[in-house]
Amino acid sequence: MALCGPGSLSFLVPWAATLLLALGAERALALPEICMLCPGSVRDLSEVTLYCKQTPELMLHSRCCLNQEGTIVGLDLQNCSLKDPGPDFPQAHTAIIIDLQANPLKDDLANTFRGFTQLQTLILPQDVGCPGGINAWNTVTFYIKNQTCQGQRNLCNSTGDQEMCPENGSCVPDGPGLLECVCADGFHGYKCMRQGSFSLLMFFGILGSTTLSISILLWGTQRRKAKTS
Repeated sequence: MALCGPGSLSFLVPWAATLLLALGAERALALPEICMLCPGSVRDLSEVTLYCKQTPELMLHSRCCLNQEGTIVGLDLQNCSLKDPGPDFPQAHTAIIIDLQANPLKDDLANTFRGFTQLQTLILPQDVGCPGGINAWNTVTFYIKNQTCQGQRNLCNSTGDQEMCPENGSCVPDGPGLLECVCADGFHGYKCMRQGSFSLLMFFGILGSTTLSISILLWGTQRRKAKTS
């Protein structure tokens, strides 16, 4: 029988409040770890805050600017005493703007930004070079305490693309100053020279038989040692 009357409302209100609290906790737990790498929140006048407040659909949470899907579009880790961005930094590969100023960072950050193809504004300490060098950015501006790398370039548009990638491959950006060659459809293997789809069945078959052979060999070796002892 369906609930009705004032008594049913008094039952539903606490239940609904509990559900909302649970959903809020779930959202809080879903916040990427990189957003909580150091305490505090994004400063009011930081470049990440200004960028995030330009679009109503974006939200500031801890050190991140997130879209409605929870994707990181901005990251502010300034003044966090970081020597390197840490293992969780790839979680921010979708970021458009990142602020890392006022950190004792190491100078070589090239591979740190592998996969950061959307990055357009990067703020660094003055003594840390822009990843990929000045040729990887449209503009590099130096200030008293920091520098800004602006406008990531697509180096695949350079004339060296034809020489870098094989005949059956194409160049795609992989972050500031980083490129990779992707095989065309129907090609795979070394220099994209093999034609046809990659056989997962054959791969796992060879892997399984090799593992089984090694296991049998080790088992026989241990058994012989046990007999002699």
